Amino acid sequence: MTIKEVKDKNIWEDFLSGGKESKLSSSPFAVAQGCEEKTFLQSWNWGEFQILMGNKIWRLGIFNDNGLVLVALVLKITARRGTFLLVPHGPNIRSEIVTPKVVISKILLEKIKEIGKEEKVDFIRISPIWEKNEENNRIFKDLGFKPAPIHMHPEASWKLDIRPSVEELLINMRKTTRYLIRQAQRDNNIEVFQSKSIEDVRIFNGLHSEVVKVQRFVPFSLDYLKKEFLAFQQDNQISIFFGKHKGEVIAASYVLFWSGIGFYHHAALLPKFHKIPVSYLLQWEVLKEAKKRGCVLYDFWGYVDPKTQAKHPWAGPTLFKMGFGGRPFEYVKTQDFPLSRKYWLTYIFEKLRRAKRGL
Repeated sequence: MTIKEVKDKNIWEDFLSGGKESKLSSSPFAVAQGCEEKTFLQSWNWGEFQILMGNKIWRLGIFNDNGLVLVALVLKITARRGTFLLVPHGPNIRSEIVTPKVVISKILLEKIKEIGKEEKVDFIRISPIWEKNEENNRIFKDLGFKPAPIHMHPEASWKLDIRPSVEELLINMRKTTRYLIRQAQRDNNIEVFQSKSIEDVRIFNGLHSEVVKVQRFVPFSLDYLKKEFLAFQQDNQISIFFGKHKGEVIAASYVLFWSGIGFYHHAALLPKFHKIPVSYLLQWEVLKEAKKRGCVLYDFWGYVDPKTQAKHPWAGPTLFKMGFGGRPFEYVKTQDFPLSRKYWLTYIFEKLRRAKRGL
């Protein structure tokens, strides 16, 4: 097996989609034969976005005699807490590969360690997109990784198979969710519309800023939101959905459509309008748009168990997502591979920050 950088966008994207000729899997949650799990965080355009943000990237691929068997987008992150290499929601390994995962993963790790030495980083961090099970946990442990003190990206997600008809999707929803969608449809004061204009990112940012004042979290900057939009706009893979009440924009969602999946990435609802069911109708319109675009799966993004983590900041949003139907997916916890003693300063800093945020 050989490892090298992948320079061709089509090769990268075809691998992640399972190939142009791939058929849908019999599993409702495996979008295509090829990669069992994937998110846009390993897409070509997420790499382009990182370049726009000034981050250095490597698109690594492992090849055997039959072609590409693994891809991993690697980012160099420079932050106050330390400098590190990040593999967001990766690596992606072809599901039918015979070679053991641990063998392929070791080849990847050795290459990333080389890059880390050249770039003088303190550690390697991987946010795996692998199912949380004993076998996958063991692979990272055997390679010398340790659980990270925080996660960079969701370690669990709520997903919905959207191949059924619109009528079936409605029937499968929680009764209350279905009622609130219909209530919003009958309300002439509520309107939902879609925008593909970069100019409307500013409107979304304004809403997001108002939510931040109440919920007190660190928001993405306007520059971040604009560059993310630009990176995916070139392939018509992103839209902003807005919800109005009596002519005022009160809710919005950033939605990505990539490789047969719709992703609910960012969202905002003005707190004083939380009793208006606009978010339910907005989400319903997003689901219908995803179906129109040929998506077979909808990823609601972050998930926590509301029963066991009732005080978690994501508990309320998770209950909202669950109302549309679907099921949870849990991934292997974020993993760190220390490369210098400075890593332990980062470890302590992040552990304290996590406790402060109540996560």
